[in-house]
Amino acid sequence: MKKEELDFYSKTNLKSYNLNETMRYQLSMLDSLDAFTRQHSENVANITCRLCEYLGFNEGFVIYCTTCAYLHDIGKMFIPPAILQKNGPLTDKEYEIIKKHTTIGYNMCMDDPKLRPYAAGTLYHHEALNGTGYPNGVTKKDIPIEGQIIRVADEFDAIVSKRQYKTHIGITDTLKLLIEETYPVIPKSVALKSIEENTKLGKLNPRIVKALFKVVIDDINYEISCILDYTKYLNTQVKRLEAINKYNFKRENAKREKKKEYWAANMQAMFEKGEDFRNYKYVLEEYRAAYVKRKEIVDNLFDEIKTIKKLRV
Repeated sequence: MKKEELDFYSKTNLKSYNLNETMRYQLSMLDSLDAFTRQHSENVANITCRLCEYLGFNEGFVIYCTTCAYLHDIGKMFIPPAILQKNGPLTDKEYEIIKKHTTIGYNMCMDDPKLRPYAAGTLYHHEALNGTGYPNGVTKKDIPIEGQIIRVADEFDAIVSKRQYKTHIGITDTLKLLIEETYPVIPKSVALKSIEENTKLGKLNPRIVKALFKVVIDDINYEISCILDYTKYLNTQVKRLEAINKYNFKRENAKREKKKEYWAANMQAMFEKGEDFRNYKYVLEEYRAAYVKRKEIVDNLFDEIKTIKKLRV
């Protein structure tokens, strides 16, 4: 049975930008990363690109910010694999080591004239508006917008990857976690004189999180479109096999041998690879079940969109 094809993130937006030779050099740095971190970097770049578009930035900034996002974790190539790929929680010592990827990446970019313009993404993507982030604990006024955008994209993809979503059903729970990150808290890591100013801030920029809702809804609609295309295929297969089943009924009830052969020949002509007189009914039930399941998923995805539209930041 053919299966539907769906990329969790649509690459349409990224493909709309023609990457010149210089940009290809910058992005080639990802080849030095492990497969998981490279995929994460590509996902974050994709989300960042689309966030920038919904936030209304011009094409030049979108390309700049997207490239920053591609490179945001480049410093992880110098983090020990045993820590980077550890299954389970990190120790305090390990966490301090992995946090260094921000400054390592920043220094890598600053040391390379071709990467220097994109250093902000590496340095600021773990900073928080209220000063509770790292590596420098700076606050909103000192965090460039590209850093704020990449942080939202980075956190979203990290949660999605950890939860291993196979579909967007239930993804509202992930958005709710990010909404919580926009709520004000009293930061412990900033100077007392800054507390009053920063108690009104959360970690994430609410405007960017709102834009993320639109990105996610686009992806859900894309998933719905893919599934509906597949249900058309399933429906076609069900109708074909139901027609075969009718021919089989006529074959079994035919009194003359010639008629039996006639209906058998019709059935044979309609069989697809792997199907025969013995298994076609089983295949038919499989297609029917798959059709019902996909229709249920589509209904749930439409409900997911309704739920996301009710979220407030």
